[in-house]
Amino acid sequence: MFAVVQVKNQQYKVAEGDIIEANRLDVKVGDKFDFENVLLVSDGTTVKIGQPVVKGAKVSGEVVAHPRAPKVVAFHYRKRKDSARTHGHRQDLTRIKIAKISI
Repeated sequence: MFAVVQVKNQQYKVAEGDIIEANRLDVKVGDKFDFENVLLVSDGTTVKIGQPVVKGAKVSGEVVAHPRAPKVVAFHYRKRKDSARTHGHRQDLTRIKIAKISI
């Protein structure tokens, strides 16, 4: 059984026991979390597609941690101008373990 859920304008294909990393959510570590937008649910034989969400479908998860992604370095170089600029960014993430998918 798997489902496609939407978290902050990003979609994730999840199954029970999976761990996903989404953009930072305002939920404490250890709290239970229910996904509001379930776009698709499949149990292996039937597929339910929402328009835009599947009514009655629920995906539950638990917040495991709030890690940070690896640093992404951006380097801007302008030839013949003796000019270069380096800056980096680390995205804040939320690690969620999928506990249950119900239709």
